[in-house]
Amino acid sequence: MRDHPRLPTSPGFWRSPLRGPWFTSVLGLVLLAGVTVLFVTGLVSYAAYNPGLSRVNDQTPDKGVLGFYLFAWPTDPVWLYRLTQGVHVTLGITLIPVLLAKLWSVVPRLFSLPPARSLAHALERLSLVLLVGGGLFEFTTGVLNVQLDYVFPGSFYPLHFYGAWVFFAAFVAHAALKTPAAWRTVRGRRTQEPNDLVAPRPAAPTVSRRGALWLVGGGSLLLFLTTVGQSLGGPFRRTALLAPHGTADPGGGPNGFQINKTAAYAGITAADTHEDAWRLVVTGRTGTVRLSRAQLLRLPQHSASLPIACVEGWSTADQWWRGVRLRDLAALVGYDGDPPDVFVESLQRHGAFRRAALRANQVADERSLLALYVNGEELSPDHGHPARIIVPAAPGVLNTKWVARLTFGDL
Repeated sequence: MRDHPRLPTSPGFWRSPLRGPWFTSVLGLVLLAGVTVLFVTGLVSYAAYNPGLSRVNDQTPDKGVLGFYLFAWPTDPVWLYRLTQGVHVTLGITLIPVLLAKLWSVVPRLFSLPPARSLAHALERLSLVLLVGGGLFEFTTGVLNVQLDYVFPGSFYPLHFYGAWVFFAAFVAHAALKTPAAWRTVRGRRTQEPNDLVAPRPAAPTVSRRGALWLVGGGSLLLFLTTVGQSLGGPFRRTALLAPHGTADPGGGPNGFQINKTAAYAGITAADTHEDAWRLVVTGRTGTVRLSRAQLLRLPQHSASLPIACVEGWSTADQWWRGVRLRDLAALVGYDGDPPDVFVESLQRHGAFRRAALRANQVADERSLLALYVNGEELSPDHGHPARIIVPAAPGVLNTKWVARLTFGDL
């Protein structure tokens, strides 16, 4: 039955003249470079959460050696996280046509019989299951996260984190075996074409292999042009047709820039933030102080021009923030010299990242603020009124909104 031409297990079932070592090798080499950059930028962006600082910053429990700490995330340049995560997300979306074309080019091998000719062949087939399944899982969850469509079970962070390690381990093993032959094929050296890729009875061609590559490249270019604007901001944002923070109108006025989470979504009410009810609790070496918003406004005020960049790959233009420096608040509770780490808690009662930790180098930066104003006006409820954190180069979720408590000390 496996030789019946109407069954996918038969070589005669696959008749496209495009399939072959050259077409597959070109796509494979593109993915070799692209997936490597994706993995590296993903690891670097993971370091931006300072996972070795506090468990609340890292949503990947029981990660063991996989969650090794890279370095203390810097505050310069201020666009660092915008760059690393923007490259990660934009490149991932751009590579989707290449990934799908590569899977199409080798699909006959998924149906080859017998499924395992030897133990070594069985292990190779198993690695392909991890490679294909892991790749589809990572790209799918990544796209869903960019679209803020959390239909998958569980939290995006651990799912994408563990999936990345499974996928990249299989990818490295596959690349080590296949890259030398792929390179020789692309360079035009004579190689024996495997029968499971070349159709024994090919259909009449409707496009050349180079034409098919141009088609794949055109699809990738289209996705790039309709995605990258969410990271660049400014006038380019209107080109981000596939991004939820692209052409959507974020509202007008000084507070009219993008957000992920509204005050209503977070359960923040006017009663929580009313000037008679809200107090900022600051705790440190010498005890605890409670500050109203009026008292905060009487402290020295400082300004900084900083963007907000988020894990979904989008970022705002630079906004002009004004408020009290975090290092000055640390000085109120006994840290007159170099300030320590700080644990930040929000009025938000439920959901991820209602608490966050910042490293001492972030607290010490003169641009790190407990912001009370943005672009010359009070923060709106959706942007964190009565006070929010803004730190250079930090992921958006660490710029906590609706701040209720700051606890300074080594974490």
